[in-house]
Amino acid sequence: MAILAMWFTILNVVGNNNSDEAIITTTGIIAFVALCVSAVIYIGIAIYTQKKIIVPTSRMLKSANLTDLEKLPKTEAEIEQLVGELKERLQTSTRQINETNAILSQLNDGVITFNMDGKVTYINPEAKHLLELRDTDDTFNKVFEKYEEDINMEKIIYLENWTSSDQQLNNNVGTMRLSFVPFKDDINRPTGVMVVVQDITESVKLDDMRKTFVADVSHELKTPLTSIKGFSETLLDGVEDTEQQERFLKIIYENAVRMEKLVQDLLTLSKYDKKKEIKVTTFDIGKLAKACVEKFEIEVKKKNQKMQCFVTAKIPEVKGDIDGIERVIINIISNSVKYTPDGGSIDVYVGYLHNYAYVKIKDTGIGISKKDLERVFDRFYRVDKARSREMGGTGLGLSIAKQIMEQNGGTIDIKSEVAKGTEVTLKIPVEK
Repeated sequence: MAILAMWFTILNVVGNNNSDEAIITTTGIIAFVALCVSAVIYIGIAIYTQKKIIVPTSRMLKSANLTDLEKLPKTEAEIEQLVGELKERLQTSTRQINETNAILSQLNDGVITFNMDGKVTYINPEAKHLLELRDTDDTFNKVFEKYEEDINMEKIIYLENWTSSDQQLNNNVGTMRLSFVPFKDDINRPTGVMVVVQDITESVKLDDMRKTFVADVSHELKTPLTSIKGFSETLLDGVEDTEQQERFLKIIYENAVRMEKLVQDLLTLSKYDKKKEIKVTTFDIGKLAKACVEKFEIEVKKKNQKMQCFVTAKIPEVKGDIDGIERVIINIISNSVKYTPDGGSIDVYVGYLHNYAYVKIKDTGIGISKKDLERVFDRFYRVDKARSREMGGTGLGLSIAKQIMEQNGGTIDIKSEVAKGTEVTLKIPVEK
């Protein structure tokens, strides 16, 4: 604009004064302006060349280890060789980037990287899933502002030695552990941060189960031990009444038996938890089921119950741990006998369907509510705690049964309705 104003001023002068002196003055002014314009153009060209050509070329030469002027290519062949080396390095870098992206996209863990401005520079699909991210969540604050935890990028980068680099948060997907790793350049300056997201939902559940299991075992052992200790102290203090002595001794014995059964169940559960090798044989499941039913003949008569065993078809031999499967069948029949009222009935069916033989135990007992049915395989879970303890149950029977069936490649399924009875179906693979 200033140059245009000057130009119009010159034209004005020339128009108003046609003398030789005016012409000379005008010529000088034009020359001065032209000189200024040329200087501006040359400065602009110099800046552009510096920015677009010299600086990138210097970086390229530096990356090619050619900063020494004596090593600069001079001939056409040397230039072609340099171009070839740079092209090869570029291809290698591109391949490595693609390989890294492919690996990160297939990880079970989420990975997000941010630059110093907090902008997302990379994110893999698993991170989007685990953190429930939208396409608009493109900055550090947008990614983490939805959570109540104090997650601050500046603290992570600049106070990494004084703050924890791990965080734990919960969302609709589950429980996540976030690990923050700051990026730094060659001179230890921060350039960004990487976040690794791990789904630890199952680990947290297992840890909670372990704590619950320890608490339940402690409680189950404490109750009989308290009785044994209390009545033993009473006897040691001296009880002259013989009948009372016998009653106390009977209580001590019953609690000792209860503890023994609990320890045996825990050892059995531990054995199948560790998936120790089981003794696999082929056997007749129909004969095994009938033998198990016969063991309850006396108990069934005492309660005036009716128990029958039906083998519905010729069944191929099954393959598995005969001792473990026998234990499961006995455990299920025992529960049916315990929780079926006097005069009730228990029917055992043995059959064959596709590649499985099945044993179905159906009773007319008190049944299980829908709410309790969802937890019957949980360790130490009892539908009626007081009644179960009174009948000598440990709350581990069905947990053990499930472990045994699964290790033998089979399944256990329970259907029940309150006041109408329970139906338990065991499936065992047959020998091919």
